[in-house]
Amino acid sequence: MLPTEHRLRRREDFATAVRRGRRAGRPLLVVHLFRGHPDPHEAGGTTPPVRAGFVVSKAVGDAVTRNLVKRRLRHLVRDRLSALPPGSLVVVRALPGAGTAGHDQLARDLDTALRRLLGKAP
Repeated sequence: MLPTEHRLRRREDFATAVRRGRRAGRPLLVVHLFRGHPDPHEAGGTTPPVRAGFVVSKAVGDAVTRNLVKRRLRHLVRDRLSALPPGSLVVVRALPGAGTAGHDQLARDLDTALRRLLGKAP
């Protein structure tokens, strides 16, 4: 499970990541990354955590399939949070092929997308 402080919940945060962030598309998913510029004076001197959100539409499959894809993506992103810049917003959008893809395929596409966005291996 993704810890509460790392969850992206507000519509405005999703919109910021998608509209103002960089995008990397893969066959199974699209990753949007907005590198926030944390102001240490704003939040009491602490850097905000990386927050991630997921978009899995009905095109991916039925409710059971969509929930399975979301669980897999949450698990994969949780393991990669430390490689992302502090204060960044990440939105992972699953494409229709993600419903039939395995865990390893999703991990490979996520790693490739993050590597492209960060310019290095996560």
